[in-house]
Amino acid sequence: MKFEILTIFPDFFRGPLDYGIVRKAREAGLIELGIYDLRAFTHDRHHTVDDRPFGGGEGMVLKPEPIFECLEALGISSREERKREGARETVVLLSPQGVLFNQAVAKDFTGRERVVLICGRYEGVDERVSEYLADREISVGDFVLSGGELGAAIIVDTVTRLLPGALGNAASAQQESFTGSVVEREDRAPGEPPSSTCGSGGLLDYPHYTRPAEFRGMPVPEVLANGNHDEIRKWRRRCALQKTLRNRPDLLRDAELSGEDRKLLAEIEMEQVSR
Repeated sequence: MKFEILTIFPDFFRGPLDYGIVRKAREAGLIELGIYDLRAFTHDRHHTVDDRPFGGGEGMVLKPEPIFECLEALGISSREERKREGARETVVLLSPQGVLFNQAVAKDFTGRERVVLICGRYEGVDERVSEYLADREISVGDFVLSGGELGAAIIVDTVTRLLPGALGNAASAQQESFTGSVVEREDRAPGEPPSSTCGSGGLLDYPHYTRPAEFRGMPVPEVLANGNHDEIRKWRRRCALQKTLRNRPDLLRDAELSGEDRKLLAEIEMEQVSR
């Protein structure tokens, strides 16, 4: 899989993408990374990439020419041409006006051979880039950054860890917050011992503890040390539901909830009401 990033600050990516899972994935040949300086696709002596917007207004806007020419140099056609050709690539414009990036979008990207990320800057990007080139506009959160570089790094990291072979233990990705699939619950085969871990099913992750069993008077919950995997599983699921209800109740709308989950959630809500 190849990530290609268009930016006016190519040196920015020398740090964030040179560590951890992304670096290992690059070294293993799981991903390729191309960084392209938009100033290299300008034709004036000042390498101008921005201009004042038509109609007036504060700030500057990234010009369309360098972006169009950079994509053309990479062999990437317009959005409509790519649709007709059924290309397995996607062009993304990083923008505060975009749809929110989430785990589902990241999962969709893993099915692409090529993900092109255009980093917005200044007051925005000429709208013709969005209209004719980008398949979608994406925002990494409801806040405004100085540019799309941080967002691009976030997308590369998030998508990379979902690729087969990127993580040392593939099951780790199934247990993380926001993961859509549930590894096991009510559909466990008869007689099969329950696992003490489960997929998040779109919820926040359950709490984790490690040694020592007691630290500064704070003990690890007893259920985690009793060896009963069914009790551990239920405790973890209840904690995940409780944390999601407290911190991100919006996630419950689309989460995969079993009958057992709904009973636990009802108990948690009743406890909150009675307090």
